[in-house]
Amino acid sequence: MRIICSSLVATALLSATLLNHGQAAPQNKNREYYEARGDIVWEVPSDEKIIALTFDDGPDPADTPAILDLLKQYEAKATFFVVGKRVEMYPELAKREIVEGHEIANHTYSHSYFRKRMGGEKIQNEILKAEQAIFTTTGEKPHLFRPPGGYYSENVVDASKKNGYLVVMWSWHQDTEDWNKPGVNKIVNKVLKNARNGDIVLFHDYVEGKSQTLEALKQVLPELKERGYRFVTVSELLTFRKSTTVEK
Repeated sequence: MRIICSSLVATALLSATLLNHGQAAPQNKNREYYEARGDIVWEVPSDEKIIALTFDDGPDPADTPAILDLLKQYEAKATFFVVGKRVEMYPELAKREIVEGHEIANHTYSHSYFRKRMGGEKIQNEILKAEQAIFTTTGEKPHLFRPPGGYYSENVVDASKKNGYLVVMWSWHQDTEDWNKPGVNKIVNKVLKNARNGDIVLFHDYVEGKSQTLEALKQVLPELKERGYRFVTVSELLTFRKSTTVEK
């Protein structure tokens, strides 16, 4: 008990000392911090019945075309967070995504996980190499970035902003974990039971082994459409975002 009290006193004294010297106490740079500053987006709460479907890690010669066919059937637009080296492997699929009105976004060149200690230069190189692959293939320069595995940090935010990108994650209640193949019903229930206006839903159009995503989408798309949802790209969803001014 004394140790805890001493620790609390020490923390209070440190905060007071910093404030007395005109310095703010250190901030906990968590979701709330980055969301308030507009540096990272997890979702865009809205009165509109809109939802953004996103697909990571592709393109893939088997799953991506099938998903594109299904999206077309339900007049759904989506955002594909592509891996640069896979764009180079399957350029026609990346081109098709653009032609059919979907959005392509940056998901690094080699799907590197950005642990907290990773330097900004390496992060920037991954972003720019992917950007070059996307631009060379499609003629489009993406402006949204999603770090693999959802690892974010000050270095990720800084490298993204420096190169003209906004970091986009996904709604925590809409992580389907389809990459782990939990079962079609679990994927479907995750999305349908938690669907809210302005959600960003995380799917994958490339997984190791046989994917369950397509079969899940065959149930998710018609049900959400029946509920009145419109499927939009992340960039369109962002137009519904309220501006936030935070002191830098």
